[in-house]
Amino acid sequence: MSTYTEEVGNKLNELLEKTYDAEKGFKKAAENTENMPLRSFFETKAKQRYDFGHELKSEIKTFGQEIDKGDSMTGKAHRAWMDVKALFALDNAEAMLEEAIRGEKAAIEEYDDVLEDTSLPSTTASILRSQKEAIENGLSNIKMLEDIR
Repeated sequence: MSTYTEEVGNKLNELLEKTYDAEKGFKKAAENTENMPLRSFFETKAKQRYDFGHELKSEIKTFGQEIDKGDSMTGKAHRAWMDVKALFALDNAEAMLEEAIRGEKAAIEEYDDVLEDTSLPSTTASILRSQKEAIENGLSNIKMLEDIR
């Protein structure tokens, strides 16, 4: 039987923190590009992560766990690196796309890690699978945007 354990709650809170980091990163990327299709893509991804965050918060609250709010050091470093790439890269759109691809691949791995937990309640697993699928679809779109350069 699947149960919501404190360990599951902690993993979801870590995923929530990384989701908000991704949202901020995509917003930062949108601010750092003049390429309108790319800007639109990054803004859409930021909104998607905002929505993911609210879904995760709702799921965490459903099981009576506290929501950890924060900004990870990894997320701050990632956004700072995107700023540096935007300032110094000859083709900053390409550099930001590469960083977005790296971040999305890392997100998929993080979702896989949480989904491997056999104690996930079915509602939680369903939300995570849906979000992971959306990230995978977005990764395909990023690869198509690489041709826009």
